[in-house]
Amino acid sequence: MPRAVIADVFGPPDVYELRDLPAAPLSAGQVRVAIKAAGISYVDVLTAEGRYQVKPPLPFVPGSEAAGIVTEVGEGADGLRIGQRVSVSGWGGLFAEEAVLPQRMVRALPDGMDLIEAAVFPVSYATAWHALVDRGQLRAGETLLVLGAGGATGYAAVQVGRHLGARVIASASSESKRALALAGGADAAVDARAEDWRDQIKTANGGRPVDVVFDPVGGDATDPAFRCLGWGGRHLVIGFPGGIAALRTNLPLLKGASLVGVDIRQFGELEPERAEANRGEIFRLAAAGVLKPAIAKAYPLEQFRAAMSDAAAGQSAGRIVLTAGS
Repeated sequence: MPRAVIADVFGPPDVYELRDLPAAPLSAGQVRVAIKAAGISYVDVLTAEGRYQVKPPLPFVPGSEAAGIVTEVGEGADGLRIGQRVSVSGWGGLFAEEAVLPQRMVRALPDGMDLIEAAVFPVSYATAWHALVDRGQLRAGETLLVLGAGGATGYAAVQVGRHLGARVIASASSESKRALALAGGADAAVDARAEDWRDQIKTANGGRPVDVVFDPVGGDATDPAFRCLGWGGRHLVIGFPGGIAALRTNLPLLKGASLVGVDIRQFGELEPERAEANRGEIFRLAAAGVLKPAIAKAYPLEQFRAAMSDAAAGQSAGRIVLTAGS
């Protein structure tokens, strides 16, 4: 029987265990995939602990993005074949050796795309693309400030912003994360913990305010970041692991600026055709070498607790991955 990381209650990694589970039945329009690698994001950890804004049903298998090999194709799941290398996404269920998913959550990989890199690609890059293109309407020549630039969606936003022709200023909490952001295409990197942080942003942009803020951090970072915006600026709210900020409502008025929510889960559910078009574009850019995730460390599935703890600590520059099978 395939194994999966599962728990009957929400909590830290210690409440989860690796169990044998019966293989799920395959229905029409579904695909069975042997998971070879699964990405771990901070959101995955929050969800596993029951601290995310949406709580899945119990018992729960974490994991929202992975890559593997198709082993069975249900009736009507056209365009996929047994043996094909694929990227998959879902809201849970992917810290496992096998998953059964709707065809729309499974995408064939471009030639040459590594399975481990593919495992951390679909959700983080789709989020960054939706945020910057659909919600933020980032234009070439504008300046993009990326908070949490060494994290999953932050690093993706650095690369997407560069591709769109923006000047990208990366904010990150460690030297290794700032170095990663610069290697990923940022024009400048600043210390997120510096007391003169806003002055550093202004200096990095030649004394000018920024046009768009990509904010997957929240908490105390949101207010000063919003204050960095110029007239007509857009502050994109991706998440708030640092806490939910209380932004003064006079700030959007004085700057003619917008606070814009970005929810990739609801976007996929409510606008599936646009979401699919976005996925097609990011995978096209991955095949062209324009978008490429960074991997910090890979753990075998048996070491899922250490891997989840590593991701929760948020100290790694690059993504944490679980690997399964040969």
